[in-house]
Amino acid sequence: MPEPTHTSLATRLSGSVRWDTTVGALLIVLLLCSFSFVDNFGNALNVSFLIGNTLPIALIALPMTMLVVSGEVDLSVGSTVGLSSAVMGSLWNNGMAIETIIPLCLLLGLVCGLVNGLLVTRLGLPSLAVTIGTMAAYRGIAQIVLGSDSVTDFPGQYLDFGAGRFGDTFIPYAALPLVILFAIAVVVLHGSRLGRSLFAIGAGEEAARFSGIRVKRLKLSMFVTTGALSALTGVFWTLHYASARYDNATGLELSVIAAVLLGGIDFDGGKGTLGGAIAGVFLLGTLQNVMSLLNVSAQSQILVTGVLLVISVLAPRIGRQMATARARRKSAAAPPAVPAAP
Repeated sequence: MPEPTHTSLATRLSGSVRWDTTVGALLIVLLLCSFSFVDNFGNALNVSFLIGNTLPIALIALPMTMLVVSGEVDLSVGSTVGLSSAVMGSLWNNGMAIETIIPLCLLLGLVCGLVNGLLVTRLGLPSLAVTIGTMAAYRGIAQIVLGSDSVTDFPGQYLDFGAGRFGDTFIPYAALPLVILFAIAVVVLHGSRLGRSLFAIGAGEEAARFSGIRVKRLKLSMFVTTGALSALTGVFWTLHYASARYDNATGLELSVIAAVLLGGIDFDGGKGTLGGAIAGVFLLGTLQNVMSLLNVSAQSQILVTGVLLVISVLAPRIGRQMATARARRKSAAAPPAVPAAP
């Protein structure tokens, strides 16, 4: 049996390294370098600040990953967060209790997601165009609801939950719900029939439909879930920053999409893991935190996020094209088949 050459071993190794694994390794390297060389990065207050700022992106990344896996996208998530925050502030100003406001905000998020989902699944409109439109509409409604005012006088115990942490540790209280939701999402996407159906829809919608999968219903449920978690993020955002404003979370959709794609979720659908998406979220969050500590301007941070988004979209496509070209070369180099004797 011939020994494998160095070239074949390298090819096999490169083929076995997954994108999400690479992103996880990059996150570890970035954390080690930041702890070693960036002043004040490692103190508990900054680490807690980093996690708290990353939680809104992580919360929305969970349903967004499932949505992108099924071949759709929702660009209205940042505006839904802002609308939830504005409604929360307005209702609080009118004397309603927080215990009543939070379920109403979640219901509002369900409606926002339902509108997106119905426009996509019932009218057959592209999700990119639909959610660009609703992104503007939801932000406009938020401004009508609260105007340019800000509301800051929320109850102390809720503000403590949004911004506090366990004892002297760096772990925020709000990280606990994220861990629970992440565990549920992993089971749903990677260990259930629903998750396998989402991957099947993203890989080939027509084939999935002919195999008996209810494509429209599943996509609609993903839009609704995304809307509900966006509204929940709006509640958390308001309590974490102690401020309800109509323009809260402006541009958040860019960070969510960039983090999800950076984590290896294929924008065409059908591929990716939730672990990779969360690694992408914290890689992007850590990078932004380091840039802030190094006094990099906000505009430059947006530029870096945009560049990462472009790389995340291009890299998988280039990888697929290289794999296709390599397969063609291998097929062309193979000896022709010998015809069977009569």
